Amino acid sequence: MLLENAFLPCGLLTEDSIQSAQRLNIVAMIKRVLLTDQKGIHVNNKEIIRQLYESFASGDVPAVVAAFDNNISWIEADGFPLAGTYIGPQAVVENVFMRLGDFSDNWGVVVDRLIADGDTVVADGKYTWNHKETGAACEARMAHVWTLADGKATNFLQHVDTVAVREQIK
Repeated sequence: MLLENAFLPCGLLTEDSIQSAQRLNIVAMIKRVLLTDQKGIHVNNKEIIRQLYESFASGDVPAVVAAFDNNISWIEADGFPLAGTYIGPQAVVENVFMRLGDFSDNWGVVVDRLIADGDTVVADGKYTWNHKETGAACEARMAHVWTLADGKATNFLQHVDTVAVREQIK
């Protein structure tokens, strides 16, 4: 407070600017509390998505779905076997997660890097799976664009080499 008062006479800081800064700090503190994981560690959007992929890889679907907003919009690319738009966690589980086995075995997502900018996180990597009949190893490049709000995934947009996927699942 002494430092703040020292700048008041110079006109560098006003009572209004100090109050605004204090309100912004309170908002930032609230967001940090709201975006804190169970271990008390502050979690940013990139970390939320990283944890989501780790949960998916370990088969922890409830943890994956816990990262979703109740009205998540999930878009699977045109030309992909599961193409479509699904709204809500249950629709994603039923129309995507539970159907991956229809055309593949051992479906996996390998994320090479995560790129974050504000509310958007992009996962760059590849899908891996085994051919349903022959067991042959398959893979295709992908990118996922995630949008988050208040620590929850609100939108998912899939980009994938659909030609490579379709050729490999024949």
